[in-house]
Amino acid sequence: MGAAQTIPGTTISDEVLAARAYWHKRLAKGSVLRIVDLEGCQAVDTLIYDAARTEIRYNAANTIKLAKNIYLTKGCVLYDDLAQPLMTIIADTVGRHDTLAGNCSREINMVRYGQTAPTSCRDNFIKAMGELGMSSRDIPANINFFMNVPVDADGRIAIVDGISQPGDYVDLRCEKDVIVVISNCPQEHNPCSGGNPTPIQLTVWRPD
Repeated sequence: MGAAQTIPGTTISDEVLAARAYWHKRLAKGSVLRIVDLEGCQAVDTLIYDAARTEIRYNAANTIKLAKNIYLTKGCVLYDDLAQPLMTIIADTVGRHDTLAGNCSREINMVRYGQTAPTSCRDNFIKAMGELGMSSRDIPANINFFMNVPVDADGRIAIVDGISQPGDYVDLRCEKDVIVVISNCPQEHNPCSGGNPTPIQLTVWRPD
């Protein structure tokens, strides 16, 4: 945990987001968002929007094509619909983050597992969209930080136990003013959050 607590700059905000909860914040160009997996094996579903034009948002396909990789890590740029940078991963203690599996919903839980839960990442995103003056139409394919989605040689994917350990983190530098929306994944039917969702820490800072 020691490394995750070292902030090389001025802290703007620092908060713990409870398991299953959601969060959104407008972040200024040049600031950095640190997402800390406090207890390990916790998926963090994340959306990013251009703060000036929220119809422009994180685009998974553009990001994958320009990264030339389905996994994101340090040095990867998160691109929008117009292939413009939104944020850059400037530090990463895990090594790879998922771009494929999207967010959980009560509906997909029923299809995949025959049961559901009181809430889901989609529910969280819809609530956040309402608070931001947007709607479910504004929810694109998202990034899943810390989520482990291996792909085999035949293209088959799985959602398996996470590889993040307590205190692992990722730092995201804003390349323009953005709005970040996070669902601290409530999934209990697959191992993406270890079957037991846990809190995360969200720290916003400005480099010295």
